[in-house]
Amino acid sequence: MMSDRRNILLTLSYDGTDFCGWQRQDKADRGTAVRTVQGEIESALEKVHKQPVTLYGSGRTDSGVHASAQAANFFSPIASIPVEKYVYALNSFLPQDIRINDARQVDEDFNARFSATSRTYRYFIYCGKSPLATETRYVWQIHHQPNLRLLNEMASCLRGEIDCATFAAAGDASKSTCRYLENAVFYPDGDKIVFEITANAFLWKMVRSLTGTLIFFEKEGRSAEDFRRALESRDRKSTGPTAPPTGLFLWNVAFDGIRRHV
Repeated sequence: MMSDRRNILLTLSYDGTDFCGWQRQDKADRGTAVRTVQGEIESALEKVHKQPVTLYGSGRTDSGVHASAQAANFFSPIASIPVEKYVYALNSFLPQDIRINDARQVDEDFNARFSATSRTYRYFIYCGKSPLATETRYVWQIHHQPNLRLLNEMASCLRGEIDCATFAAAGDASKSTCRYLENAVFYPDGDKIVFEITANAFLWKMVRSLTGTLIFFEKEGRSAEDFRRALESRDRKSTGPTAPPTGLFLWNVAFDGIRRHV
């Protein structure tokens, strides 16, 4: 007899401004319920299925961080809902700052976190006089025009298997601080510059720490060799400030590359 259970992969986007990150938090903050992306979607899933359903995300974004294509899967206990209908069914119960953009059935053993082969983040930095009011939630405004050549010379150090302990936040619980970085590059986008970085996985606040340090080093006139030494020092004190969450987006999650450690 065939089971009604199906493994469904969702692709979703969210404005992270008003969320305490991705991960569901069971404890309230001073008596006030903590709002998370996972918690909101699981609430919608429960309304659709009339029973609790657990959602498994490809990774945890911090408070204030956005996503254009987060990936998450869940096991549906019923077969009566066509897969493509989950987009409409869930969005009808979700707040406007979360949107389900795609749904498809995947293999039983698929897991959005452990099946992912890479994650890509983009960080948007505004360099003009003042961003539009509609942009302020999604950019970090700095007050100088950075040297892209120097930024990319530093970013070129971020290739291959690297111990990223220098850029791990205090309290990171990862078993290993080594990550495989596929690409890191700055490029112009009108009045903005974009920092795009792809790796098999990231440490807690790693992208924000990298972004803040690269911008700080460039402004200070430091060299790519200075950045390399900081990277190899494994000492957080050798870096610059952590960039704010506003400009950071989880841009894409890939499942078709080489599966590496972590």
